[in-house]
Amino acid sequence: MHGLLLTEETVQTALTLVTALAHDTMGQSTVGAGVSILDTGGRRTSSAATGDVVARADALQYELDEGPCLAAWSGRSVVRLDDTAVDQRWPRWAAAAAGLGLRSALSAPLVAGDVALGAIKVYADLPGAYDERSQRLLSMFAGQAAVLLANVRTVQDARRTTDDLRQALHRRDVIAMAKGVLMASEQVGEEAAFALLVSVAQREHRALQDVAASVVAAAARGTSVVRPRGGDRRG
Repeated sequence: MHGLLLTEETVQTALTLVTALAHDTMGQSTVGAGVSILDTGGRRTSSAATGDVVARADALQYELDEGPCLAAWSGRSVVRLDDTAVDQRWPRWAAAAAGLGLRSALSAPLVAGDVALGAIKVYADLPGAYDERSQRLLSMFAGQAAVLLANVRTVQDARRTTDDLRQALHRRDVIAMAKGVLMASEQVGEEAAFALLVSVAQREHRALQDVAASVVAAAARGTSVVRPRGGDRRG
């Protein structure tokens, strides 16, 4: 799991790996596993599942707003469901899960520091598939998985912030170059050159950066640059 940080640092890749490992870790009685990352309102922001039946069972929890996964996340504790045919804590979801052939479920919260990221859950097609040992095992697994997911998400968020900053700086540089081109070609000051870019952008319903890029590209080709309507110059 930690080797993931050296390769492809994406939350979805981490979720897929954690889900597969959970399935293998919890033994032969487990028919599927899933992981969900939730926001503060309990809505999924990303998820992974080992099969269609797990994905459907998870989706039903969020559609019905009830189920062991949501309970584990909100209560920050392991939740065990021994038999979907008789458990009445989440009657609508349990009935739907039983209809999918799922009889047992075990969910554990993904908590990193003081933040509940989401929950991990496993399902079995037999009642009473999980016991106290299973609860301890999934709880320990969830703790390590939460640290991994938190680290991966931090890396991804930092990378996204860096990309946004780089793009912002690029936009600023393009506009600065366009102003320089207009100052030289139109013999105007910096403020007038910027006002010219803005007026063209408004008139043509284009983004300021796009107009600036057009000015710079035109100058590179040695063609005429953008001018206000009527060809007037500004001083």
